[in-house]
Amino acid sequence: MRQLPPLTAVRVFEAAARHQNFTLAAGELGMTQAAVSYQVKALEDRMGAPLFVREKGRVRLTPQGERLVPALTQAFDVMETAFAGIRAEDEALLTVSTTYTFANTWLAWTLGGFQIAHPDLAVRLTTDNRLADLRAGDADLAIRAGRGDWPGLDCQLLMRSDFSPMTTPECLAQAEQRLGRALQPADLLQQPLIGPQDEWWEIWFADAGLAFDGRSQRGGIRLDGQANEGHAAMAGQGFALLTPFLWRGDLASGRLVQPFAQTSSAGYAYWFVTVPERRNVPKIKRFREWLLAELGRG
Repeated sequence: MRQLPPLTAVRVFEAAARHQNFTLAAGELGMTQAAVSYQVKALEDRMGAPLFVREKGRVRLTPQGERLVPALTQAFDVMETAFAGIRAEDEALLTVSTTYTFANTWLAWTLGGFQIAHPDLAVRLTTDNRLADLRAGDADLAIRAGRGDWPGLDCQLLMRSDFSPMTTPECLAQAEQRLGRALQPADLLQQPLIGPQDEWWEIWFADAGLAFDGRSQRGGIRLDGQANEGHAAMAGQGFALLTPFLWRGDLASGRLVQPFAQTSSAGYAYWFVTVPERRNVPKIKRFREWLLAELGRG
């Protein structure tokens, strides 16, 4: 274990030694002159030797004090350089954690706009459906799907996570050709559904006034996220429940169609999540403002 005096007292002594003046040291450190005198006296008591000679209107170092100053100043310079390097690195890199779905369907496609607007800031996007530990430094911020009730974190609503069935134009045309008419919500009960065991299907059908028990379904494709379900739908595997905003590019290009205007919600949303004390760090604030503006264009 290191046998060091209290670092507060050492820091006060180093500042007082540089200035040869307790008043100037107090101004640099944001302390009162009395507090500087107290800390210096505490260090002298710990050392068992005087470090300053007090003279009227000024102070000067004793030989013991003079021996300490070069090493302490160098040590503080090294620490200042180390912390400055960490700060510079932190200010130059923004790490964003989000889900596979949000990244693959929307954020990765638009993130270049933020990079162009802020060329001085490198952005690293990490995707994982597990929650990033923001307090441990896994990321600067997270875009999470849920109810926004993560304890000890600042959560700002970005967008509601609604959903509606989608498929390819070809699948829809084939279904309607077999029926001889436009597809109705009740017709989906006889169509191939992607992830029929997902409770979202029961919610959507209930909102349409229909009963559906997905838990009784034995067949169907089961995938582990909306991103994969959407790509399965685009591959012609059936109907998937997707969030219209996230798939608007594929809807606009005709890779997907949304047969019904009805959307439903399970009470989930996407949230901008940070550690409260870092909420207004400039790089995080810049990204939040850009993200809200982009989402607002939707």
